[in-house]
Amino acid sequence: MSTLSLFIIIVFILGYALIAVESLTKINKAAIALLMFVVCWVLFMVDPSKFLLTMHPDLNVTAHSVMSFANKVIVEHLGDTATTLFFLMGAMTIVEVVDQNGGFNWVKNVMRSKSKRGLMWKIAFMTFFLSAILDNLTTSIVMIMILRKLIKSHEDRMVYASLIIIAANSGGAFSPIGDVTTIMLWNKGLITAAGVISEIFIPSLLSMIIPALILQFMLKGKIATDAPLSIGEENESEKEFGGFQRKLIFAIGVGGLCLVPVFHTFTGLPPFMGILCVLGLLWSVTEVFYYRLYKKTGGSEDFAKRVSNLLRRIDMSTILFFLGILMAVACLEEIGALEQVGKGLNITFNGNHYAVTGIIGALSSIIDNVPLVAGSMGMYPVTVTGDMAVDGIFWQLLAYCAGVGGSMLIIGSAAGVVVMGLEKITFGWYMKKISWIALVGYLSGIGSYALIRTFLFVSPL
Repeated sequence: MSTLSLFIIIVFILGYALIAVESLTKINKAAIALLMFVVCWVLFMVDPSKFLLTMHPDLNVTAHSVMSFANKVIVEHLGDTATTLFFLMGAMTIVEVVDQNGGFNWVKNVMRSKSKRGLMWKIAFMTFFLSAILDNLTTSIVMIMILRKLIKSHEDRMVYASLIIIAANSGGAFSPIGDVTTIMLWNKGLITAAGVISEIFIPSLLSMIIPALILQFMLKGKIATDAPLSIGEENESEKEFGGFQRKLIFAIGVGGLCLVPVFHTFTGLPPFMGILCVLGLLWSVTEVFYYRLYKKTGGSEDFAKRVSNLLRRIDMSTILFFLGILMAVACLEEIGALEQVGKGLNITFNGNHYAVTGIIGALSSIIDNVPLVAGSMGMYPVTVTGDMAVDGIFWQLLAYCAGVGGSMLIIGSAAGVVVMGLEKITFGWYMKKISWIALVGYLSGIGSYALIRTFLFVSPL
């Protein structure tokens, strides 16, 4: 390994360490990720020829055109990264529009229950399936807000909230649009919508049901009657639209998200284009509604819930964080570091991809799963057949393990971090009470996947 390669790796490790201790440094992780991304590529450009000739052996360029080709490589990586970023921005905007216009109010009404355990199972399944359609972060926020209207006891809410984390991560793992990591794998063409849903659904379901079976023993009795659910509860701002309009917004937004895999299958276009198509349709429909509302009520045309205004509320720091991380990982890929790590893992575990992906999943409870998956995508080449083929064992297990593994620690996923903040759950309490339960569910899912691939889907669909 050259000195320059070592410097790039050190910059990445240092940047990653600073991201991990964001709560101590008080520096936003997006800022660190962007600096890490740029510095890595600046070091790469000090002498790009040695890396390019190693990673692109067929390259035949003169010294004069090396810099030009290096820039072309960077732009190609940026293009791959942009497909994920545009998908996320589109999906986040759609969910925000639906939520702000009262599209999720119906969820509150179907969650009514007198029994604590009965409510637990409703929350588990609702979170699991909502997370497959939305994302685990948005789903967790929605479910915690609903939970607060139903349960007064903070001690009980911590148990429910822990299950929300597990169910949200499990639900996102079997859907091509349910988690950032599955979006990345799907956009890259490493998994298909039909393959991941048919073969990862049962492992994901088990990774939620088994912890729920254990957690139900921590809940006993009836729900206190002093915390009733307000049926039809809605904010004043949501009264801009009538019931039919809100239902139509929900149908277009959430229904459109569900149909993105169908769009990709029939058109052959990248998934982000399907998301942008849904956003464009939803935007157009709401603009018509607001124009009619303006003609009816008068006043200002600048309604707060218009898509043009809601776009300002999209978490751009998260988008920039993903940009920085994915492009920094791309630099590691171009210097050959990821390939060497992949070969080392294969040698250590003798090509056992259950062990390799299992460890990656365990690491995702400590390290953000986005760079882990991005790194794994760069470590291993896609093959025509075998475990590394499209919808092969390695890629499907990676989707499962990276998503579900984050449940083992409360800081291991976006869902866990946001619930930790909302419900003031401590790291120690979660690790003592919940971590082992999440681990049991995680291992059960891996075991069930092994049985499915051995006896049911011997080869990918």
